[in-house]
Amino acid sequence: MACRIGELVVGCREPEVLARFWCEVLDFVVLGSEEDGSVEIGALDGFGGSQSTIFFSYREEPEPGKSRLHIDLNPTDRDHDAELERLLALGARPAEIGQTGEESWHVLLDPEDNEFCLLRARIKPVPEPVPAA
Repeated sequence: MACRIGELVVGCREPEVLARFWCEVLDFVVLGSEEDGSVEIGALDGFGGSQSTIFFSYREEPEPGKSRLHIDLNPTDRDHDAELERLLALGARPAEIGQTGEESWHVLLDPEDNEFCLLRARIKPVPEPVPAA
């Protein structure tokens, strides 16, 4: 049996800000929060359910340097250009990392400058999860 990614952990200064942003981007909900301000988000069926969760771990100063991990997104219910407009309206910003302009994806930044990409290919949406009991 193989492993499965249960959650992704992102060190950040403002977990609530990132949680709100990524909940809108991914159609996730807040699953819980910690006393230090850390916040976990995911699909309605929660941790271990239909999708990995994302845990925004409060850090006074996140690890310095460029992150070696980023999220790639694919549109599900609209075309690439419409999804790009939606992400920009939510607060994403274009990132300039040396693209040529010929790429089939867009490199963006979230509210704390974490890079992520919007890929062109559409994929099927995740089926509606059943809420955790």
